[in-house]
Amino acid sequence: MTVRSIVSAIAVAFTAYLAARGLWWPRGDVDHPWIIFLALPLYLVVTWLWVAWGARRPAKAPRGAVPARQSSPPLWAAALALAVAVIVPNAVLFAVAPSSRTQPFATWVIGGVGALMTIVMVRRRPWVAWIGLALAAASVSLWIGILPALSLGLVGSIVWVAAAQLLMIALDSAARDTVQLAELQQAASAWQASQAGRQRERRVQVQRALQAAGPILGRTIETGGNLRPPERLEARLAEGRLRDELRGPRLLDDIVRAELESARRRGITVTMLDEGGLEGLSEPELVTIREELARILESASSRRLIIRTSPHHQTAVTIVGRSGDGDGLSDEDSVELWHEIPRVR
Repeated sequence: MTVRSIVSAIAVAFTAYLAARGLWWPRGDVDHPWIIFLALPLYLVVTWLWVAWGARRPAKAPRGAVPARQSSPPLWAAALALAVAVIVPNAVLFAVAPSSRTQPFATWVIGGVGALMTIVMVRRRPWVAWIGLALAAASVSLWIGILPALSLGLVGSIVWVAAAQLLMIALDSAARDTVQLAELQQAASAWQASQAGRQRERRVQVQRALQAAGPILGRTIETGGNLRPPERLEARLAEGRLRDELRGPRLLDDIVRAELESARRRGITVTMLDEGGLEGLSEPELVTIREELARILESASSRRLIIRTSPHHQTAVTIVGRSGDGDGLSDEDSVELWHEIPRVR
């Protein structure tokens, strides 16, 4: 049994109790009992319609999701509620003898309509609730006067409806806060996952750097920097491998690493720069780019190679081969190789 079903059962029992009060009157105090016998079922049918609206159990929401707010009853149900707020008080007070219109079997309509408008308010129809309560208050006041109406239950009905509206406002605010909290939690989880991924990537890069440069660094410290020519070559190669791992990790695989080392052993100075543009590529597309990059490195003969990723929508990687040692490209005659690897085949 859910909280909703318990509250609905209480609402049905309470409104039935209010209506039952209108069936117990002394002889001679009601001039037209048949009108009451028609008004009571009308009140109960419309009230219980509002209580039972949306009672069908909604689909189970995913774990961690905020349940969707149920829809309000349609306009025709609101029109029925307003009709009851006008018809039932006037019908009951008309059917009762003038001398008995302040008796409980007549004034139950004040609390009855107040209970109905409280249900209407809970069902997200605030304007209908207040209009219906105002119509009922005006009808009762015309029959028995405004002060007797206030003392016989109208104040309580106003308090019920106002309390229901404040409760709905508080629940809506809590629902918004819950949604914001869920969004913040999802953002925090995503941030933690990204940080964990970056930490793993950094650990892998550090391990590769240690594998590449660790032995030669140890040898450099051991000899005080007095390395033999083969050791100096290994130091330059280790430095190149370390720069590659830090500057262009997305362009690297075992084949590309081998071709980079082979090119450096041939005397080629290789500079690799990942300047963005590969974020939206899938792993198969990156594999294709690496394969083409490895082929270019295998056949390169320039003294200097500059490999840059590109944010251009058509070009993924640009490879420039130069015959000089300068860093710039002002001398067009020194450019021996210009190759662009496209993003999409």
